[in-house]
Amino acid sequence: MEHQKQQQALDTATFLRVRKWYLLAIATIALTIIVAQILIQQHLNSQLNDSRVINVAGRQRAFSQKLVKEALLLGTTNTDVERQQKIKRDLSLSLRTWKTSHEGLQYGNDSIGLPKEKNETILSLFQALNPHHQAMVGAAEAILSEPLDQKEGLSSYEKQLQVLLANESDFLTKMDAIVNQYDALSKGKLQKLKLKEYLLLVLSLLILLLEVVFIFRPLSIQIRETISKLIQNQIASDKTASEVKRLFQEKERSLQQLQELNFVIDNAALFASIRKNGTVVFISKKFLNLLGISQIQMNASLAEILSEDEGQQQYLREMVKSKRKNIRTEEIEIMTKTRKQLWLDMSIIPMHQSSLEQSILILCSDITERKKNQLKIEELTKQNYEERMQQKQLQASQIVEGQEEERKRIAKDIHDGIGQMLTALKFNIESINIDQKEKTKEKIAYLKTLASDLIKGVRTATFNLTPPELEDHGIFPALQKMTVELSKLTGKNILFENNTKRNIRFDSLAETNIYRVTQEAVNNAIKYSDANYILVTISHVDELLSVVIDDDGKGFDPSVLDKIPKKNSEGGMGVFFMKERISYINGRLFINSIPGEGTRVTVNYKISEATLNRLK
Repeated sequence: MEHQKQQQALDTATFLRVRKWYLLAIATIALTIIVAQILIQQHLNSQLNDSRVINVAGRQRAFSQKLVKEALLLGTTNTDVERQQKIKRDLSLSLRTWKTSHEGLQYGNDSIGLPKEKNETILSLFQALNPHHQAMVGAAEAILSEPLDQKEGLSSYEKQLQVLLANESDFLTKMDAIVNQYDALSKGKLQKLKLKEYLLLVLSLLILLLEVVFIFRPLSIQIRETISKLIQNQIASDKTASEVKRLFQEKERSLQQLQELNFVIDNAALFASIRKNGTVVFISKKFLNLLGISQIQMNASLAEILSEDEGQQQYLREMVKSKRKNIRTEEIEIMTKTRKQLWLDMSIIPMHQSSLEQSILILCSDITERKKNQLKIEELTKQNYEERMQQKQLQASQIVEGQEEERKRIAKDIHDGIGQMLTALKFNIESINIDQKEKTKEKIAYLKTLASDLIKGVRTATFNLTPPELEDHGIFPALQKMTVELSKLTGKNILFENNTKRNIRFDSLAETNIYRVTQEAVNNAIKYSDANYILVTISHVDELLSVVIDDDGKGFDPSVLDKIPKKNSEGGMGVFFMKERISYINGRLFINSIPGEGTRVTVNYKISEATLNRLK
């Protein structure tokens, strides 16, 4: 503290000393500037007077010459009175100005701005000049006072003119000497002023040098030392502030963590602390809210707090009293005092401490919703499984029913077609009487026609069952054969377009199902759409085989497909069985139709890797 007081007193004394010298230096510089300004202003005033005097003195020479010139001109104007009068006026004006300027140069004249001359040299030069000036003035006045129209006057004029001419040269010579003297005096004053200016400049520079040495240098050293101390103090202060800030932040962080931990424990976690005998030391608010309890009694048992069921209480007591050293986790179901059924995921954490006050921590999670959802999922899974089984059974029954319907259709075709033709054939053969040759010929011709129809019916029936081209040559020739045969049988334009580059064989299941779906689509177009033109197009791009069946029939609204029964009323597979067959081979079926514009059925089948490798 004493050192600081001494340092402060030393700094104050230094500051006062520096301030005194600094003010003295500033005052000295200001004084030199004022003196310099006074001298410069005096010199400027003197220069103004000197320039005016030199100007007037130089003009005196010009006026003397003008005076002589006008006197000479006066002698040449004897006959011209007006011009003579004008010249006389000019001569009179020049004489008056010349006399006034001459007197003003010596004695001063405020009206023309001339000071009184005090220089002895110049005054002595004027004393030598005055006789010539007076002689010229007297001669000029005499010329002006006498008329020139008389003979005597002319003789007097000539005399006075001779006086002017005789004195003019001396006047000009002596006036030049006066002007030169004026110029010399002005230059002398200027030299003195320059010398004074140099002295003032040296004095100013000396004062500045003394200020630098005795004021600014000690001041800069003092300021540098002060700034250095301030910087050091600032650095130390910053370090201290940084350390204080760090400690404060750590304190705030620790406090925030404690607050968060307390909040989590008390409001966000299902937490309890119990003794070895199962009595509760602490239980969080969230745990109490979950159990529907506002407060608990001192030394209450955790098992009694958690559940009302005696069996559950006994199980909880055994869990708590179990002497395990590791953490134990179990899912338990409890019945609270509010008759609420809960599932808890309970973790029992033993605390190995010397004190017996707190020895076990209980951490719980409410898994009631998860258990309920798990039960719902199990129920839904079971229900879904049962529904899928029912759907499979329904599909199987529908397939069996479809097969039975197909058998009925085949039996009907055989009975109504082939059977009737065979019966007719039998009756016609039995009714032949060889004795009636004409009728016998007619019956034999009819039997031939009937046999041809019978053969055609058998071939149609066998073709509808399984075409031999499908097994022998594959899907492409089978579809082409189908379109040709159906075109012959129905009389409709049924065309086949093959856009593949070569014949590709697939597995028999895929070929059979693609053929049957295409056959059903063509039959539907023949039966229901009243189509006259049906085009079956097959194409193959990369891994995709596509079969497209287009017709120009009456079309339909595709939304009715979801409302029709799953089997065709006339015994065919229908749309349901078309989709089922395609799903067997992992294909896709698309049906697009516009009323009045026809229908397009598209079958897409992804070619297997084995088939692609075989093609390569």
